[in-house]
Amino acid sequence: MSELIKPMNDKRPTSPNEIVPIGPDDPARFLNRDLQWLEFNRRVLAQALDVRNPLLERVRFLAIFGSNLDEFFMKRVGGLRRQIDAGVGSPQWEPLSPQEQLVLIRERVLEQTTMATRVFRDTLLPALRRESIALLRWHELNEAECAEAEQWYRRNIFPILTPLAVDPGHRFPFISNMSISLGVLLRRPGESEALFARVKVPELGGKLFRFGTTHRFVSLQEIIAHNLDDLFPGMEIIEVLPFRVTRNAETERDNEDAEDLLEQIQQQLRERRFARVVRLDVGSRPNDRIMRFLEEELQLGEEDLYETDGMLDWGTVSEIADLEIPELRWPKWTPVAPAGLEDDDSDIFSLIRDGDVLLHHPYESFDHSVERFIEAAAVDPKVLAIKQALYRTSGDSPFIPSLIRAAESGKQVAVLVELRARFDEARNILWARKLEDAGVHVAYGVVGYKTHTKVALVVRQEHGGIRSYAHVGTGNYNSKTARIYEDVGILTCDPAITDDLIGLFNYMTGRSRQTEYQKLLVAPVAMKRRFIELIEREGELAKAGKQGRIIVKMNQLEDRSVTDALYQAGRAGASIDLIVRGFCCLRPGVKGLSENIRVCSTIGRFLEHSRLFWFGNGKADPLDGDFYIGSADWMYRNLNTRVECAAPIEGRRHRERLWETLQFHLTDRRQRWVMHADGSYTPTDDPTTANLSVDDPDSQGTHQRLMRLTMERHARARAARFES
Repeated sequence: MSELIKPMNDKRPTSPNEIVPIGPDDPARFLNRDLQWLEFNRRVLAQALDVRNPLLERVRFLAIFGSNLDEFFMKRVGGLRRQIDAGVGSPQWEPLSPQEQLVLIRERVLEQTTMATRVFRDTLLPALRRESIALLRWHELNEAECAEAEQWYRRNIFPILTPLAVDPGHRFPFISNMSISLGVLLRRPGESEALFARVKVPELGGKLFRFGTTHRFVSLQEIIAHNLDDLFPGMEIIEVLPFRVTRNAETERDNEDAEDLLEQIQQQLRERRFARVVRLDVGSRPNDRIMRFLEEELQLGEEDLYETDGMLDWGTVSEIADLEIPELRWPKWTPVAPAGLEDDDSDIFSLIRDGDVLLHHPYESFDHSVERFIEAAAVDPKVLAIKQALYRTSGDSPFIPSLIRAAESGKQVAVLVELRARFDEARNILWARKLEDAGVHVAYGVVGYKTHTKVALVVRQEHGGIRSYAHVGTGNYNSKTARIYEDVGILTCDPAITDDLIGLFNYMTGRSRQTEYQKLLVAPVAMKRRFIELIEREGELAKAGKQGRIIVKMNQLEDRSVTDALYQAGRAGASIDLIVRGFCCLRPGVKGLSENIRVCSTIGRFLEHSRLFWFGNGKADPLDGDFYIGSADWMYRNLNTRVECAAPIEGRRHRERLWETLQFHLTDRRQRWVMHADGSYTPTDDPTTANLSVDDPDSQGTHQRLMRLTMERHARARAARFES
């Protein structure tokens, strides 16, 4: 199977990332999105190599790398396969055909998965063993462990296994997405005919068996593979091949009919179960007969096959990363309560009336702020209405009970549930039904658009009349991810913002077609136009000999109109810094195109998720520039086909904090990667030497600096309260 590690075309296509653009109209000015995404996952994988990260965190990054790659195949590779099946070529601006993109994707995936396997086998496994943590193969178990594993297997696993033969009387079984199976080649004693059977490795909440209270593990796949005689008594087992399939998650359906959206999403989920297989991972040195059989039955080409002597499912190692061994993990971080909200009895609405409250998660507590905002509104007799947009929320979300409680107490509650949030559709359908059963007004969004904005509105009866309070954030209303995702938000009762949000909710839940807003930048109606105007303004200032300056932080950058506006502003002399955690399709540092544009990426303990926008506006003091926070990346889908909003940050104290955060990212010499014109990245220091001074703040990394700074602020605020 050595041919599986080679491109399937005789001639390797030339990547557009390898072509130097010669001018502002050259199509090569845009980097390929999918190849850039793989560059991002390379940076994630690099965290598993970084000796400065605690051992179990390095293992976790390996699991994250694998999970990212699974999703990439389901979404992006699945989409390219669908294009090929439909006979659809690439857009005009994309020089590569879908087939050529798949060749380049395969080349990079093979390189990265080979590296992941090598890191795990040669570096992480030996390091784990030195800490008495072992992921064992069956032949490495001692006699007592074999007996213990077999006893557990007979009691807990054997009764639920269903071996499925494939022959003229038995059709090839359905192989579920992301599941591990064992392909078994066997024959009857004295006969030459080889027979095929499939055994699915069950998913029981865990993929590893742990021996007692030790840190010694063996995979469920290994246990089953070495006890197959129990499933096929009297048969001769010739060969066993573990394999795993990945199916396309891109089902093509028209979601324009909002009245049938719930039914359509449910149908999409059913279709996704049976969608085309886009990747087959197999164990090393696979049997040719089994491979030919799987290729034929799953309708795969050799380009869809990925052979590995590593893990078929890197998510398996998450169970090791979850071990509670403090010395092998990052020191525990407990988010602090935002100033004024340390006391559980304090009035959150009074605090907001005293001035906007800027929130920075996970440094500051999500449950003490955003959760508390909705919980307080649900039980406050003065609150008349609550409105909230839910894109993704956790399985045990505290927001759902609060919203139900509010509705049951007679408050008007309206919730926008985005059913099309990819891979959260089933959960969101469940929440929508629970909310509807409690009398909550549930809407599924604006026809033709996904609703991605993160906003909540509370309407309250007060002595002077009705007052509205709002939360505008950059992250989902998800209590679990709020502990590991970096996001910002604002709690405000600014009438201009709350009036805008009233109009936005009417747009999302009703028939409003409002296009003008006082302070909010709203997509798809005006956000893109306004961002391009702000970019162009900085270019005009630079052209006039004044200071044109832009700093933007986001997850991805892909929109071509925005990219061209940045190129133009940079050529006019504006200085532009882009902090893009994921993929970036803009080329920095190209002579005559982007010499004044720099791009970096921050990767580390927390997942950088906030979107911060700063435009200098020619002011000498950066705090006098324009600051925005929002839910939208500069991607075509966010700016054109999603409902998004960004809010201005006007308080000087809050601007100081955002500016400080941006500067930490731009000067970081621990977590920052610098992007080059060809789309590659290099770290700002050498993670293999780790010789930077511990006294240098920049060498501590953005996350560590912000944790320390948050604790210092919290201590000062607590001391000030004590003194008063």
